[in-house]
Amino acid sequence: MSFGIFAGSTRFTGRHLHLGVCGSAACFKAAELLRGWRGTGIRVSATLTGAARRFVTPLLFESLGAAPVYGDMFAPGEDVFAHLEPGSRAEVFVVAPASADALARLAGGAASDMLSAQALAFAGPLVLAPAMNPRMWANKATQANAAVLLERGAALVGPDFGNVACGDQGRGRLAPLEEIFLAALRALAPQDMAGLQVLVTLGPTREPWDGMRFWSNPSSGRMGAALAVGAWLRGARVTAVCGPVDSGLLPGGVTRCDVSRAREMFEAARDLWPQMDMGMFTAAVADFSPVEVGPEKFKKSGAPDGLSIAFRPNPDILATLAAERRPGQKVLAFAAESERDMRHLLALAREKRANKNADVLAANHIDREGGAFGSSVNSLAVADACGREEIWPERGKADAAWDLCSWLLTI
Repeated sequence: MSFGIFAGSTRFTGRHLHLGVCGSAACFKAAELLRGWRGTGIRVSATLTGAARRFVTPLLFESLGAAPVYGDMFAPGEDVFAHLEPGSRAEVFVVAPASADALARLAGGAASDMLSAQALAFAGPLVLAPAMNPRMWANKATQANAAVLLERGAALVGPDFGNVACGDQGRGRLAPLEEIFLAALRALAPQDMAGLQVLVTLGPTREPWDGMRFWSNPSSGRMGAALAVGAWLRGARVTAVCGPVDSGLLPGGVTRCDVSRAREMFEAARDLWPQMDMGMFTAAVADFSPVEVGPEKFKKSGAPDGLSIAFRPNPDILATLAAERRPGQKVLAFAAESERDMRHLLALAREKRANKNADVLAANHIDREGGAFGSSVNSLAVADACGREEIWPERGKADAAWDLCSWLLTI
């Protein structure tokens, strides 16, 4: 199971999350969530309700790294004060799946089992991922309990629409695991970008020259997606203007605007820019577009001696929007280059930052492993308007994005 770009991040190492697992046909998926959070270095403890233990065993969660794993209150060998944990240690409490019974207990302040007692003694952020039969979710009592929990500050993730274990179809299915995974990270993240409006451009553009062929590049959009997700985790309201990239790169909390051509990206970004506090321009935008030969497929027989294609320049999105910005707006730019080493790449980053009027510019290589396109890692040369310059060795794109967000906040 992939948890997206932040699955390998090291920025949450050592944090503590408590996972509650309720009786549901979806409760086996909680083990995958545990694996995902442990993969980021988060310490996870867990509580399995009696109903959950009918589906899965504590040994499964212990073997995947959860410690401790709680069962019934006052069970033989159980710490007599275990029902007050994890209130004194965990930083976020996640219940996934959360059954209708668990929602009722949490809303009513019950403390009659281990999970509800632990939640009652917990003062931090509560993330709930409901999963149940659609008719149970639609019941007015369940809706009232969910509303009470939302009013008290809990975050609800889902439920989703789809088929459930009994064969019914409707809203009640456990939300996608990546959405739950990220909701927990957001609860752990510093909210130092809360209230900020952030624009991110990402991915390639495709410039057609006939009815089926186009001029483009191999950008995956992963670096821009990492920045969009990182800013969203830290509380920002993020709008991503996306070229043709994987639709699963971004969580539901990020507003997505899909485009194809460079001019479409320019128009969309320019319309959004006046309302934004920050712009992160990572898209690999085509500098030129071919002059189209028509809407039909161009036949090889039409050019027996070879083919020449004319190109026209595209708007420079970064330079235009940086020149049009109002006071207070910040600009992070990217440059994909083929300089022979990091020292020369840093010199180019310094020059290009000034030419584009960016606050921070990060340059990376396109012609080596761990470079710009398609990789899960990046090595960067970074320069800012205050004269600060750094060369970053290879790191995951999520961690690079996190550090660039922090840098931009200090400008």
